[in-house]
Amino acid sequence: MSAALSYPVPALKPNTRTRAQILILEPDLAVLDYLRSTLGTRYSLSLFSDEQTLLERLDKAEQPDLLLLALHTNRDPLPLLTHIRCTKPNLAVVVLSCSAELRDLEMVIRLGVRAIVMKPFTGSDVEQAIEEHLASAEKKIPVADALKEIPLNESHSFVRSSKRMRELEAQAALVARADIPLLILGESGTGKEILALYTHKMSARSQNIFLKVNCAAVPADLLESELFGYEQGAFTGAVKTKPGKFEVCTGGTIFLDEIGEMPAILQAKLLQVLQDGTFSRLGSRSPMKVDVRVIAATNINMKEAMANKTFREDLYYRLNGFTLSIPPLRERREEIPVLSEYFMRKGAKRYGRDPLPFSQNLLDALSEHSWPGNLRELENVVNRYLVLGEERSIVDELSPSTVYQGGAATAAAAQETPSGAGLKAMVRNLKGDAESTAIAQVLEGTGWNRKAAANDLQISYKALLYKIKQYDLSPRNNHAS
Repeated sequence: MSAALSYPVPALKPNTRTRAQILILEPDLAVLDYLRSTLGTRYSLSLFSDEQTLLERLDKAEQPDLLLLALHTNRDPLPLLTHIRCTKPNLAVVVLSCSAELRDLEMVIRLGVRAIVMKPFTGSDVEQAIEEHLASAEKKIPVADALKEIPLNESHSFVRSSKRMRELEAQAALVARADIPLLILGESGTGKEILALYTHKMSARSQNIFLKVNCAAVPADLLESELFGYEQGAFTGAVKTKPGKFEVCTGGTIFLDEIGEMPAILQAKLLQVLQDGTFSRLGSRSPMKVDVRVIAATNINMKEAMANKTFREDLYYRLNGFTLSIPPLRERREEIPVLSEYFMRKGAKRYGRDPLPFSQNLLDALSEHSWPGNLRELENVVNRYLVLGEERSIVDELSPSTVYQGGAATAAAAQETPSGAGLKAMVRNLKGDAESTAIAQVLEGTGWNRKAAANDLQISYKALLYKIKQYDLSPRNNHAS
């Protein structure tokens, strides 16, 4: 049975905005009637219970302001949604979904829906999604790559200005509402934690806790107790019961950074939490249930890790409810001036200094640099400029022949690479020498205070110790040659 019901528009008072024309496709007539009763007094509705009648309406009549499209797991939503997006590319679509486990959810998001409202929902949930769209349409917000800075907490903001990052922002906002596991991929320093925090802030869990756990920074034998807690007497030194991060974070979001470094024994336990929300503390046989959203991030090649049996395939697919990939800074150079200004304001506030201007010469040097350390490296360079107070040394750092000040070894490394070694080998040598020189410079600047240097470099203390050993750094050897 089809329902193509339109409700007459009552006479409007002068200066009242014309009611928005909204089409709704919902095969469940009870839900359709509920939407009519809750939304019918505010909007002009046309209701449909079958796809063909809806498509005929879209073909023959004027395009509505919005389409509410209900998706059900017992039918493939992609043909209909793809057809609508192809024939009516400017039609705004809001999806009503009855399952957060919808296999095609990723494709639905990539097809450009404006919002996803999960069932069971209330009329106010749907109305909020409608009003958000109508508000942006009224303002005629351009799709141009305008600067946007979204404060997340006292020290972090989500900043973007490029089309690519605008699309990433929109996808993260949609995924936030679906409450499914999220996997964030990207090189080190691209801002995976910022994107995870932004997703949390856009979700229904935003008022609850957001906890980060760096799986690479915590020793393997301590990571299990850190995540899942332990009972009194579970091991030597366990003098009292301690709740783990999952237990503390119930109702909120846990961010598992460097998930690719998680030991195999813990991967199985994490899989169980993702499947049914249960786990046991160390030393306990009693299962505990939690409600936690998991966002994981890594800079490694996950398919390679699965092929090498260092990461469980079933855990990968459970984590990968949706994937967001952050492009490296070198692939969005148009954002470098905007991000530089942001880091300058942030650094000036942090160090109690007046912000410094960026000359065209300095901006050119910043824009032409390859940024192997991405946003983290850019922030450190801007902070050095702020502290030093003059730009010449910064421009010298960023010149092609000396990636960092005093780092002439970068050019030398390219010359010392054996002939026939290939481009990849040359790049590895250049990148490694640049990284070691940068680390040595920060260490010297902190008087070899490793904890302070790790904080300035925004890496874990353990990671810094590893890099010091890897590059054989010492106070007497700054690795500049």
